[in-house]
Amino acid sequence: MLERIREGSQGPLAMTIVGLIIVSFAVTGVGSYLGSSSTQAAATVNGEEITLTEVEAAYQNQRARMEAQFGESVTAAFANEAYLETFRQQVLEQLISEKLVEQQANEIGLRVSTEQIKQTIFEIDAFKLAGQFDNDTFKAVIARQNFTPASFRDYLRKQMTTEQLSNVINGSSFSIEDEVTRVLRLQNQTRTARTLEVNADDFTSDVSVSDEEVAQYYQSNLSDFDTQEQVKLSYVTLSVSDLMVNETVTEEEAREYYNEYIDAYQTAEERRISHILIEFGDDEAAAKANAEEVLELVQAPGADFATIASERSSDTISAEIGGDLDFIVKGDWSESFEDAAFALNAVGDTTGLVETEFGYHIIKLTELEPSVTTPFAEVKDKLTETLLKDKAMESFFGFQEQVASAAFEQPDSLDRVSDITNRPVIETAFFEKTNYPASVNYPQVENVAFSTELIESGLNSDVLQVSDEKIMVVRVADHKPQRTLALEEVKATIVNQLTAEKTQQAAVAWAEGLKTKIFAGESIEDALAAKSLEMTTVESLARFGGALPVEMNNAIFKLSPVEQQNVSVVELSSGNVGLVILDSVQTVSEVKAEDLIAGKQGLASNESRIAYENFVEALKSDADIEIIKR
Repeated sequence: MLERIREGSQGPLAMTIVGLIIVSFAVTGVGSYLGSSSTQAAATVNGEEITLTEVEAAYQNQRARMEAQFGESVTAAFANEAYLETFRQQVLEQLISEKLVEQQANEIGLRVSTEQIKQTIFEIDAFKLAGQFDNDTFKAVIARQNFTPASFRDYLRKQMTTEQLSNVINGSSFSIEDEVTRVLRLQNQTRTARTLEVNADDFTSDVSVSDEEVAQYYQSNLSDFDTQEQVKLSYVTLSVSDLMVNETVTEEEAREYYNEYIDAYQTAEERRISHILIEFGDDEAAAKANAEEVLELVQAPGADFATIASERSSDTISAEIGGDLDFIVKGDWSESFEDAAFALNAVGDTTGLVETEFGYHIIKLTELEPSVTTPFAEVKDKLTETLLKDKAMESFFGFQEQVASAAFEQPDSLDRVSDITNRPVIETAFFEKTNYPASVNYPQVENVAFSTELIESGLNSDVLQVSDEKIMVVRVADHKPQRTLALEEVKATIVNQLTAEKTQQAAVAWAEGLKTKIFAGESIEDALAAKSLEMTTVESLARFGGALPVEMNNAIFKLSPVEQQNVSVVELSSGNVGLVILDSVQTVSEVKAEDLIAGKQGLASNESRIAYENFVEALKSDADIEIIKR
């Protein structure tokens, strides 16, 4: 009853909906229920259409979630046409997968009863007031998401049906305790080994590279020497912050703004009130007589309002705490209730009978927090900054048209743009499509920097709005087309590459010789001493330890402690060579209970994910799917 006095379903409830429904898939939108007149198909799945409206709704839904989560970075990405196209295609692919699962669920006869749907709706917190389902709130909240009660029930029915199938597939995955125990014991196993890292550079004097080898390598790997297309950009930027330095704000202007918008610098008056409610019931006259009787009790000398509220108020929730409604602010309550509550002048004052749609109220003011105005001096600097930015924004919008005209009227130079904005023409170094300098690393620039219009025609770009407060005009100052570097340009690089390969192979051959000696039972000490090397013992090495190069670590855990199977030579990504000798394996006798539980959950979850993905792929392979190109 308490929250029903508030008007509408404002606040957090109005912002919460389908995301709380546990039966929703990743990008499912509300397209089927938007009532659009568009029936054009984006794809057909076994003869059933996925409409453009559905795709657009799912796209907008997913995009909004991403922008809310990642902010400006993803908003900028959506300005890139290539990214946008890929994203839309992924949304369509997801809708196709969901359609296939829905069809399969219907085919095998999965059903959701009307009672199940009703119970699910009743359990959604967004539709509750004071912990109880409220039909008015339900209607108001779903309406904000373009649902009607009927279409929302249809939406739930589809989602809950497909969820049944998903649960069946996921529920079929499990892991037994012995399997998990073996996996954990292997993961937690440690090993003791002797290791040696051989520096390949020590074998440089033993190798040479001929001109014939260089030429052969060049011809065999021509594509490796293809350069990427590069451009050098000239650009002029103009931002609101650039213009703020040209603006001034007088104290008179700041004070005038302060006085005009004084409400923004005041806290709202808050009043803590208690009330007694007498509901109309079936007999309004009797209710009024009852209310007048209670009013007499409240107005009697020495009356305890809280006690009377607990005994006589129809609002059972607030009655338990003496009628307390906590602090209230204007706008949260019905008009007559607010008028009476805010007319009370002093703490302890009570109203007469106040009639609302719920019955008769008696209201008492229990605490008063008056409105507080922040002095002008405290907000002067911030307010001045705001006004400076407002003026700069106004100038900024005015400049945009001037800049566009200048860039168009003198299309082969940025000089006029620079003169108008009083901003310098800046030039980047050469860069490739995959490596934009930070100063021009905007999707809007990416869309034009390598375009034919700018490269071949030598024209200025249009005005590019890279953010709400910044614009750019760019042109290609120089261009390097894609080409294959000549042999002479890359000869030194090839020689270094071949030398590195040969020295590593020489080191491998030397290490393999040590391995042969070890298997033959011979000492390797003299060979190590000749290279000023010695083996290092590593004890209790973990499977995912970081003490050794990863290639050596992995090799140790692939070896057996059995003789003739306990030595390995490995090539390292650094160009060096490793020699490892496994001496012993330390096993874990017991697995912690918490590790076992987590391991079982992890393995089962991974198997469920794989099973579901395989299930969807199997449905796709047997389905008749047509994506309609436009």
